[in-house]
Amino acid sequence: MNKRLSSMAGRIMRAAVAAVCTVACVLSVSACGADDEAGKIRIGIKFDQPGLGFKKSGTYVGFDVDVAKYIAKSLGYSEDEIIWKEAPSKQREAMLQNGDVDMILASYSITDDRKRVVSFAGPYFVAGQDLLVRKGETGINGPQDLNGKRLCSVTGSTSAVTVKEKFASKVQLMEQPGYAECATALLSGIVDAVTTDDIILAGLASASRGRLRVVGKPFTVERYGVGIKKGDTKLASQINNAITEMIQDGSWKRAIDDNTKGVAYTPNAKYNPPTPTEGEKK
Repeated sequence: MNKRLSSMAGRIMRAAVAAVCTVACVLSVSACGADDEAGKIRIGIKFDQPGLGFKKSGTYVGFDVDVAKYIAKSLGYSEDEIIWKEAPSKQREAMLQNGDVDMILASYSITDDRKRVVSFAGPYFVAGQDLLVRKGETGINGPQDLNGKRLCSVTGSTSAVTVKEKFASKVQLMEQPGYAECATALLSGIVDAVTTDDIILAGLASASRGRLRVVGKPFTVERYGVGIKKGDTKLASQINNAITEMIQDGSWKRAIDDNTKGVAYTPNAKYNPPTPTEGEKK
C-alpha cells in the first residue's frame, strides 16, 4: 500500500513539475517577445505592393516605407528600431484597435467609415484610381474606353467596388487576390487593363521593366493617411509635422521619383503634395 501511494505521489509530483516548466517556458517566450519590441516602433505596411510597400530579400522598400522611415526618425526612432508588420487591407482597423501596431502606412485611404473606429494623420499622398495597360495598347486612353473590355482588380478593394458601381454594364471584371496576379493576367493577355490607385499601378509598371504603362486619367480621389489609434491627436500632430517637413525639404518628391523609376508618372498636381491636417484637435 505504501509503495502504491509513494508511486502515485511521484507521478503527481512529476506532472506538477512539468506543468510549472511549461508555464515558465510560455511566460519566458512571451517576455522575450515583449523585450524584442521594447523601445521600438511597430509600423504596418503592405508586403506585396511594388513601389509602395514591398518585402524584398528580407528588406522593405517603397514610397510608404520611405514615408514611414521619415516619420519614425522625426519621432526619435532609428531604422533598426522599426518593427515592420504586414497589414493586409481587411486587418488594418483590428491591428490598430488591438495595439498590434503603433501606426499603419499601407495605401490606407481616409474614409468616414474608417474614422469611426481609428484615427488618421496626413494625408501624405493623394492618389486616384487609374488604369494600367500593355505598353502598345492604343485603344484604352481612359475610363470612357472600357466598353466591352476585360478588367482586373483585387477582391474586396475599393477599386473593385468602384468598377462594379460605375462600369458594371460595360466591363467584364476579373478579381484576383493581389495586384501581382492582375499584372500577370494583363501581360499574358487574359485581361485588357488593371485598375487601382495610380501610384500602385506606377509601381507595377516600374516592376514590369517597360512592358506596362499607366494611362494617366484618374477618375477618383484617394487620400492616403497614416492610421493610428482612435483619438490620439498628439501623435497625429507629430506625424503631420513630419510629413510637412518631408515635403518641404524635398524628401517627399525624391521618394516618389525613386519608387516610380522608368515610368512616365507624375502625381496629380491638383492635390499633391497635400496639406496634412487630419486627426488634430480642431
